[in-house]
Amino acid sequence: MNNDNLLWKYAGLTAQFLIGIGLFTFFGLKIDNYFEWKTPITVWALPLIFIVAIIIKIVSDTSKKNKPND
Repeated sequence: MNNDNLLWKYAGLTAQFLIGIGLFTFFGLKIDNYFEWKTPITVWALPLIFIVAIIIKIVSDTSKKNKPND
């Protein structure tokens, strides 16, 4: 894979990450405002869940899997 393809791959991944963090934070704010909680629980929890899921996705996508030859 050449450098341009890697650049676009990681640029797309970065865009997904930033948009996802923004959306999960926005929905966390909306949920906290709806339930009128004093502590903003979902503003913390939703982006954290998203970050963990993205890290798992990145690790699984970038790990080299040795497939047996059939």
